[in-house]
Amino acid sequence: MILHECQLPLCHPFAISRGTTTMQRSLVVELEHEGISGFGEVTENSYYGYTLESIRSSLANIESFLSQYIAHSPADLWSEMKDRLQNMFALSALDMAGHDLHARRQGLQLYESWRLAWKQIPASSYTIGIAPIPKMIRKLQEQPGWDTYKIKLGTPEDIAIVEALRQHTTAAFRVDANCAWTVKQTMENADALVELGVEFIEQPLPANAPEADHRELFAKASLPIIADENCLEDSDVEKCEGKFHGVNIKLCKCGGLTPALKMLQEARSRSMKTMVGCMIESSIGISAAAHLCPLLDYVDLDGAVLLKQDPAVGVVLKQGEIQLSGRPGSGARLKTRPSTSSAAACF
Repeated sequence: MILHECQLPLCHPFAISRGTTTMQRSLVVELEHEGISGFGEVTENSYYGYTLESIRSSLANIESFLSQYIAHSPADLWSEMKDRLQNMFALSALDMAGHDLHARRQGLQLYESWRLAWKQIPASSYTIGIAPIPKMIRKLQEQPGWDTYKIKLGTPEDIAIVEALRQHTTAAFRVDANCAWTVKQTMENADALVELGVEFIEQPLPANAPEADHRELFAKASLPIIADENCLEDSDVEKCEGKFHGVNIKLCKCGGLTPALKMLQEARSRSMKTMVGCMIESSIGISAAAHLCPLLDYVDLDGAVLLKQDPAVGVVLKQGEIQLSGRPGSGARLKTRPSTSSAAACF
């Protein structure tokens, strides 16, 4: 196992309701066997309490077990590795690398290894972080032609933001409050936002809001409500039924591709809308998540588009249209191969 630490500079400061990012630290996990490498990625996240140091430390504890990935599928190993790592972010990167290696050894793209068909693929949204309204308009104008824009909210000017952006595009909007609203705010905002061409509201309430509050919004809000912070692990899908109209699954939170596949299938079986989102990450992580698109209603995989420099190549988003590389596995790779140390730098 080789760990590549990457510094990912952003094109613009990226702000949500609880903070601003200008540089994202990322860890790329590489598993190699007989000249074939599989790659996984995870970024550190202060909100969930994971640093690159804690992720790297957890991964160091399971190096002696990595040979099992040659003889077994990642799905077969997931529960065992979860127990050994005790770190969902580390587990996600390892599981992603395992799936990538497994598929590449078979000469299959990831979605093919899962027996999915690449058809009826939704386009990704492009995310506009919180900023002064003129700056948010410029961000939209820098990325014209996307069918859908996701707008980060959680400010005193939320409706004014959407009204201003609406003047510059006819594209669909989605909004993400990142836990910043109350029930009353959500109900009032939903009534205004539905008139502005907004498709849904993502995670308006804090994750620990009373269950009754979530159920009230589910029953009464004029827009669908999608869970994010309330849907972290596979057991959360069932808990979200009757409180959310759909779920947004992120690989780092649930522990990788293995649980994500299970969660998406379960959500579909419960007639809930399915979505996969991302952090600000390179094309390593984005490319792996993109292979889940045959199971999705909504896609939010623009994390690498937000970067000033991407240390990897893989999936391409052309105004939201997802174009796979066609190479086996996730199809992603690092642009330059760092020295084979345990913590090589991408730049």
